[in-house]
Amino acid sequence: MEELKILKTGTTTVGIVCKDGIVLAADKRASAGEGFIADRRMKKIYKILDNIYVTTAGVVSDVQMVLRMTQAELKLKEVRTKKTPTVKETTNLFANIVYQNIRKFSPIMGITAFILGGKDLDGFWLYEVAVDGSVSEFKDYVTTGAYGSFIAYGILENEWSQNLSIAEGVKMAIKVINTAVKRDATVGDGIDVVVIDSKGATEMPEIKINEIIKK
Repeated sequence: MEELKILKTGTTTVGIVCKDGIVLAADKRASAGEGFIADRRMKKIYKILDNIYVTTAGVVSDVQMVLRMTQAELKLKEVRTKKTPTVKETTNLFANIVYQNIRKFSPIMGITAFILGGKDLDGFWLYEVAVDGSVSEFKDYVTTGAYGSFIAYGILENEWSQNLSIAEGVKMAIKVINTAVKRDATVGDGIDVVVIDSKGATEMPEIKINEIIKK
C-alpha cells in the first residue's frame, strides 16, 4: 500500500525583545509538498489589535481559521467589558483555540504556531503559542518554522543582548530571515517586519527593508 505523505510546508518567523520594544519578522514564501512554491507573497504577520501583532506558521487554512476566531472573540470581549484585552489575554485565547483545533478529529492535522508581540498598560510582551496550544513567554527572542528556525537560533544566540535597541533589533531580525532564505529552500521571496514601540505598532515598508538588506 502506498505510504500516506503529509504536505510539508516551510516558514521562518522571529520575535525579538529590545530594550524599547518588540520586533517581529517573517518570510513571504508559502510552499506545498516537496519543492513546490504555492505563493511568493504570502502574508505571515497579522494585526490582531492596534498594539498586538502575530506571526504565523503551519497549515494555511487552519492558520486563517484560528486568526478569524481569535479576532471575533476579542471584538466580543471588548464590547462586553469595555476594555482592550491585554497581550496575555490575547495569547491565552489563541492558545485555547489552537489546543482545541489540534485535538479535533480530522484526516488532516491542523498544525499551527504563532508568535505574539505586543504592548499594553503593563509593558511589552513576547509569547509563543506552540502547535500543541502551549504558551511560553520570552524575555529575549523566539523563532518558529521550518529548518530556517535552527539557522535563526544560531544568529540570535550569538548576537542578542539586553541592551538591544529597536534599530539593532530590526537589523538582526532581517539578518535572521535573510540568512534562513539562503539556506532553507522553503523560505524566501521577501521579508515582512513589524516594530512595536512606545508609539504603537508599525509595519515597515518593503523599500526600507531592502535598503537594510543591501547594507
